[in-house]
Amino acid sequence: MLLQMRARLSVMMFLEYFIWGAWYVTLGTWLGQTLHFSGDQIGILSGTTTIGAIVSPFLVGLMADELFANQRLLAVLHGVGGVLLWFASTQTHFGPMYVILLIYSLLYMPTMALTNALAFRQMKDPSQDFGSIRVLGTAGWIIAGLTISAISRFLVPNAEATATPIRMAAVGSVLFGLYALTLPHTPPLRTAHGFKVSNIFPPDVFNLFKNRNFAIFALASFLICIPLQFYYAFTNPFLNEIGVKYAAAKMTMGQMSELLFMVTLPFFFKRLGIKRTLMLGMLAWVVRYLMFGYGNAGPLVWMLYIGIILHGICYDFFFVMGQIYIDRKAPSALRAAAQGLMTFLTYGIGMFVGSLICGRIVDMYATPGPGGTLLHNWRNIWMVPALGAAIVLVIFWAGFRNEDRAADAAVPKSEVVSQALSE
Repeated sequence: MLLQMRARLSVMMFLEYFIWGAWYVTLGTWLGQTLHFSGDQIGILSGTTTIGAIVSPFLVGLMADELFANQRLLAVLHGVGGVLLWFASTQTHFGPMYVILLIYSLLYMPTMALTNALAFRQMKDPSQDFGSIRVLGTAGWIIAGLTISAISRFLVPNAEATATPIRMAAVGSVLFGLYALTLPHTPPLRTAHGFKVSNIFPPDVFNLFKNRNFAIFALASFLICIPLQFYYAFTNPFLNEIGVKYAAAKMTMGQMSELLFMVTLPFFFKRLGIKRTLMLGMLAWVVRYLMFGYGNAGPLVWMLYIGIILHGICYDFFFVMGQIYIDRKAPSALRAAAQGLMTFLTYGIGMFVGSLICGRIVDMYATPGPGGTLLHNWRNIWMVPALGAAIVLVIFWAGFRNEDRAADAAVPKSEVVSQALSE
């Protein structure tokens, strides 16, 4: 693959995830500490991305596959999205904020699939080239967090509780819109013939649920995304409220550990098999929330760091391992549809349900603080997703039957890493 093309696609991935990491991580802190939104409102607003994830397979299937060139569609979606994010940064009321962020999420979430599709189309050997390009997306998320904390230290005090991060994302989105126009021409592959749900989720893909293990895995994947939303929506507000400085930068340790555990995943996979590897991923969620519940910004700050670093196991050992499991179970002609369906159930429906629940739990343990702020009993809050993740772990342990360890061990390391970085 030409170095010039690799560089262009790497910049695309960097910008794609820099934008998301810039506004989403600190959203709850800004809404809660500065705008004094309730936990329920924060949960609902953070859940706008889940609605985008639910709708995006249908939008991508129609627009990118049949109607518009990928690079032009990316230009429009990110350009308009940047304007919407900047407009959102000027809002102070829940109603207008929700409408703007919902429209933005409907525009942004399809771009993740579009960037992947464009990259695959421009590669000679995606299995060898994609991983090293997609990793720049994780780097973009990390740099976004480090940049926000640098701004807090040198330019805007406590920037995480201001509109600065969302405005940074807005500028990044507009820049991506302009950059997208320079990307290689990637026209639709099909002649437009109208929208059909069966083109996205073929009826045969639902036959996979007749397999007991696959059904239990799908159920566990859906359920684990409910406590998962607590982490995405409220970790940064939690760390800021208890006095952890430069929380956005410290949260990037989670993405760094994600890269590390992608490399070590084959080691555990070969020795533990599918079931135990998946269970280890779910157990990490339980431990993470316990660390958050009992840690503090003082002598027990190490517990908070462990909770953050566990993100690598939480994500790689369950979600990446799950992608590989789906790839093994689905017939080759249905693999893409099966992966899309699982994404729809987890990052779409599962996290949407989580967004409706997590904010209400946070409000249950809130008390009025000085200056109109709210203080929270975070230990009790974190025990709820810890218990939820533990219940899912038990359901999976009881229902999922062991599969052939020898077959599990046959997955090559390159395939594991490629699957991991494709999400």
